[in-house]
Amino acid sequence: MIAPVVSVSWLADHPEAVIADVRWYLDGRSGLAAHTSGHIPGSVFVDLDAVLAAPATPQAGRHPLPDPDVFAAGMRAAGISDDSVVVAYDGAGGMSAGRLVWMLRVLGVEAALLDGGLAAWDGDLVTGEGSPVAAGTFTARDWPLDRLATMDEAAGAADAVVIDARAPERYRGDTEPIDPRAGHIPGAVNVPFGGNLDAARHFLAPEALRARFEAVGVTPDRDAIVYCGSGVTACHNLLAIEYAGLGQARLYPGSWSAYSATDRPAAVGG
Repeated sequence: MIAPVVSVSWLADHPEAVIADVRWYLDGRSGLAAHTSGHIPGSVFVDLDAVLAAPATPQAGRHPLPDPDVFAAGMRAAGISDDSVVVAYDGAGGMSAGRLVWMLRVLGVEAALLDGGLAAWDGDLVTGEGSPVAAGTFTARDWPLDRLATMDEAAGAADAVVIDARAPERYRGDTEPIDPRAGHIPGAVNVPFGGNLDAARHFLAPEALRARFEAVGVTPDRDAIVYCGSGVTACHNLLAIEYAGLGQARLYPGSWSAYSATDRPAAVGG
């Protein structure tokens, strides 16, 4: 399996890679519109809401994992096959593209984030939707349960470190602009995904990431569960943990959007 993060120079040396544009905006702006206004040559747009998530429900959260058949159809439409090498990017350091990369990697498909995202690309951009791509041959398969955590596990995992990837103010409960209640899962520690990046939105070196996650108790031999608001930015932390050489943590897909819709206790403060 390739590293979870690759450079622009690595991409230049691997013309066989399928390049995926996974721009998505929490404020409702169109990722497709951003793609058509300028994208890396040869990249294909992957719609997070349509392909990388099922419809929202209070029980499953805002971005449940999609049905395997829906995901497989979306991958085939993007020209991605079971044996593809995929490099994904967005305009926010992997905030949304990390979801696709993590999903592919847990299914055994070679995939990585483009370090620095769109801003790291030093060539010309292409406008328009791009040329049609040949359909891939992607097999639908179930999401591996050993890479996922349930609400009960996230709320009561005595031997695991539970990580909240949201911004500190949302973790503390100072504000909650989206979900039903403010706060965090009791016992969870805050490791905001944005701290995986430097000022230019490139990933920190693996040794720096390792120190960051070891500081909250992550080790290769200890179970770690990561959540965020809806299971998207948590994938950034999951990839960072793997990039740091600390193993493969688990995703709680419902994340705070599902947890906060229940009457389970919520913690506030730091």
